[in-house]
Amino acid sequence: MSTTLSPDEFVLDPGYLAFQEELRCLIFHTAQTAAPSREGSPGLGIPPDGTSFSPEQQQETQAQVKAILSTGRHVEYLKNYVAEVAPWLDMFDSSRTFTIQVPNLAQRCPALLYAILALSARQIERKEGKQHSFDSLELYQEAIRLLNPLLQAKDLAIIPICVILCCLEMMSASPHDWRKHLEGCAALFDAFGVNGFSGGMLQAVFWCYARMGHPRQHGQLALPGSPQFQAAHLFREHASPDMHANHAVFLCAQVCELIADRTRFVELGDRTNGCDAPCFERRWVALWDSLQAWLVDAQPFPQILFVHWAGISSNQLYHTACILLLGYAPAGLRLQDPGHVGSAVWHAKCICGISFTNPHRGCLNNAIQPLWIAGRLLSHRSEHVLIAKLIRSIENMTGWATCWRISDLEVAWGHAVPRSPRRVLK
Repeated sequence: MSTTLSPDEFVLDPGYLAFQEELRCLIFHTAQTAAPSREGSPGLGIPPDGTSFSPEQQQETQAQVKAILSTGRHVEYLKNYVAEVAPWLDMFDSSRTFTIQVPNLAQRCPALLYAILALSARQIERKEGKQHSFDSLELYQEAIRLLNPLLQAKDLAIIPICVILCCLEMMSASPHDWRKHLEGCAALFDAFGVNGFSGGMLQAVFWCYARMGHPRQHGQLALPGSPQFQAAHLFREHASPDMHANHAVFLCAQVCELIADRTRFVELGDRTNGCDAPCFERRWVALWDSLQAWLVDAQPFPQILFVHWAGISSNQLYHTACILLLGYAPAGLRLQDPGHVGSAVWHAKCICGISFTNPHRGCLNNAIQPLWIAGRLLSHRSEHVLIAKLIRSIENMTGWATCWRISDLEVAWGHAVPRSPRRVLK
């Protein structure tokens, strides 16, 4: 099993680095050149002119897909995608877009099929601890080769393809490189006018990206052109357990954006964002009130053991956002009878308890940042041992690189945590 922090040869391969840079350049060029045709998309099953594909085109694509799946371990990778990988991506999506709709679309879009296979192969390689001979690299390169004409055609299928490839890149990348993996997708969403309320497949793909990108600054991207005070109204208009969970993603992104604005204003002397003391306090109070209102409205979810997948991570995001706000509370501000909600340590223990009680693999992947934020607040060595075991078990089970966070926590704790061969989760 993979338990090391060092990158494997996949991310150091010159071929991977070259194709990664090519993909980045292609995406930004597409985002900067022109808007897509809103009348339809070949990759989504509707040609731009609204006509049907010819029988010859359909037969050619079907033959290509059949040839792809008859090669090597590709059927195994597809099965692993549906069983293991897609549930990560569908964590806040009851309609299971990545499990059902995306594979269906891939039957008509070979580039998307290659992206799916590449991500699944990479996840298997990470779980098996492979350091050489990567099927995922060849599949990744083939997906990018077939993606180029779709980018030139402004085909909307490029959006799920690029998000899936972004997920593959982030699975093994250093956290310092995450930003460049996310920026390309953000540019595509902006250029194609896709946001958190677009509806259908593209909305589901957007929120999948938002969960990967958080807590980076995509809060405004979720609601382009909409003032923050309209956010709660928009989420209520689209009321569902899924959108309630996505609202938590949005609020957590807003908290991170506020902290970043205040830090730039105070420490870097950046006055352009206007985040002076009165503005900071107003925004802080508004976000705190929004977070508490979110919790009051959280009736779709039980309190501890969450039968709805979206309830797991969205409640962790609520507690994470509260910790961040409490850590940056304006001087002199007094909350009215906050009770345990005003305790950062209480929120930290809730974050850890949710992960221990709800071992959904996709939710565990999204728990790494909340666990790191929570772990820094816990002082007892027994708590440190449990958190370190949990983080190691997440990497062992999912293949997602997580163990680098243990080193960060050990610096904060002031001591190293001994390793144990036992797993916390099964």
